[in-house]
Amino acid sequence: MAELTYDSLMDDGNYLGSERARLENKVILDELERKKKARKLAVPTEDNRVKARLREIGEPITLFGERQADRRDRLIYVLSQINAARGDDVQMDEESSDESEDEQEEFYTEGSLELLAARRRLAEYSLPRAQKRVAQQRIDSKMPLGRIIDLRKKVFAEVKRYSNLGSQIGDERPISQVRFAPNSKILATGSWSGTVKLWNVPACTTIRTLRGHGDRVGGVAWHPQATLSQGEELVNLASGAGDMCVNLWSLNSDAPLSVMKGHADRICRVAFHPSGDYVASASFDTTWRLWDVNTSKELLLQEGHSKEVYSVEFQDDGALVASGGLDAIGRVWDLRTGRTAMVLDGHVQAIFAISFSPNGYQIATGAGDDTIRIWDMRSLKALYTIPAHLSNVSDVRFFRSDALPPSKPVTADVTMNGVNEDPDKNHDDAASDLEEWKYRSGLYLASSGYDGFVKLWSADDWQLQRTLTTDSGKVMSVDLSSDGQLLASGTYNRNFQLFSPEDVPV
Repeated sequence: MAELTYDSLMDDGNYLGSERARLENKVILDELERKKKARKLAVPTEDNRVKARLREIGEPITLFGERQADRRDRLIYVLSQINAARGDDVQMDEESSDESEDEQEEFYTEGSLELLAARRRLAEYSLPRAQKRVAQQRIDSKMPLGRIIDLRKKVFAEVKRYSNLGSQIGDERPISQVRFAPNSKILATGSWSGTVKLWNVPACTTIRTLRGHGDRVGGVAWHPQATLSQGEELVNLASGAGDMCVNLWSLNSDAPLSVMKGHADRICRVAFHPSGDYVASASFDTTWRLWDVNTSKELLLQEGHSKEVYSVEFQDDGALVASGGLDAIGRVWDLRTGRTAMVLDGHVQAIFAISFSPNGYQIATGAGDDTIRIWDMRSLKALYTIPAHLSNVSDVRFFRSDALPPSKPVTADVTMNGVNEDPDKNHDDAASDLEEWKYRSGLYLASSGYDGFVKLWSADDWQLQRTLTTDSGKVMSVDLSSDGQLLASGTYNRNFQLFSPEDVPV
C-alpha cells in the first residue's frame, strides 16, 4: 500500500473509496439533515396532546416503559420521517422562527500565515501515521481469540502485581504533576513551589532542579524524543505555571531555553505534539494555545470553553487535540482545519484530566464528579462511565509501550557438543514478545484521585484490576513508564511514590 500523504490525498479524486462508501456517506448526510429539520418541527409539549397527535398519524400512543419526554421525541422522529418521505418542508413554529432571526451571524477569526503552514505540516505528519495505525489494527483484528485471551491474562496478571516500591519527598510544596521521560529512566516533577525537578528512577536521586517559574507549576511534558535521539542541549521538556508562562528546557541547563508568554491567567497543563514541533497549553483564561517550539511564537489562540481550561492532550497520530475545562465540557479539535471534531458532554463537574488511547479513537476523561468517562470518536458518544474514585479524579493515563519490548537475557538451548539445538527458537520468541508488546499498548490505564488512591483499569472492559494506596489524602497526578516497569504518583503532601510489579527487576 502506497503511503498516504497530503499531496496524494489532494490529487486522489476517489479517496472516499468505493461506490458503497459514497452511498454510506450520503445516507449519513441525509440522516444528519433529517435530524436538523426535526429540531425545527412544531410539536406539542403537553403529554395528552402528544398522545392525540400520535393517534392521528396511526402510531401507538405509548410504549412500555416510555416516559413523557421519550414519547415527544418519538413523535418528532415519526413526523420527521413522514416529512422526509413526502419531501415536504418542515413546519416551524413562531418561536423557532423568532429565535433564528435573533441568532448572531457566524464569524471567523483570521489566522496567520504561520498557522496555515503549521496546519499543512500537521496534515503531512498525521496522515501517514494514521494510515499505519489503521493497517496495524487490521492485522490485530485477525489475531485468534485464544491468543488474545492468553495475552490479556498475561498482561493483567502483571498489572495485578503492582506494589509500593518506595516514596521520596519531592519538594517543599505539593507535587502537581509527574511524568516519565521516554527512556523511562528519568522522572520529571512539577510542584507548587515553582520548580521542576528531574529524578533518576528508581533510585530517586536528584539530577537537576529547573528554576524559572515565579508561581506554582501546573504541568510538565517531555519532548517525544527526549532522552532518546534528542540532544541534551536542545528542547527536551516544557512546563506551564501560574506565572502565565510556558518554559522550554534543555537537560544540561538550570535556566529555560525559552519563555513563551501570552496567556492572561495561570497555566494548568501542557502537552507536546508527537512531532515535537509544537506545544499546547491550557489556561484559566478560558483558552488553550498552540506554540511553535522552534520560533517560540504563539500560533493559535483557541476559545470554545465557557470557563477555565484545565487539561489538554494530543492524539498519537498528531491530527487531533482534546481540551477539558471547568465547565464540565471536553472538546476534540482537528488541528488541520481548526474545527471541533467532537464535544465531550456528559460530566456534571469540572474535567481535570484527559487522555487519548493509543488506538486513536477512544478518549478517557477524569472529572470532579468522581468518574472516568470513556468516549468513542467513531460513534461520537460516551462508551462507558467508570465510578472511579470517592473524590475528584485528578489524572488519567493510558499505558503506551516503547517501540521495542524491554530487553531480556538471551538463553539458547544447546546440545552436549555445543551446537545450537533450535536456531529458530529465539527468533520465534522475539516475534511473539514483539506481538505481545504491541498489543499491550493501550490495554490498561491508570487513574489518581483525591481519595488517596491510584487505580489500574483494563481498557477493553473497563474493570478495576488493582488499587494502590498512597501516604496522602490527595493524589495529584499519575504516570506509567513506557517500558511497563514503573508507575509514579505525585501527592499533595509533597512527595512522589513509585510502584512496580513485584517480580520485575528494577
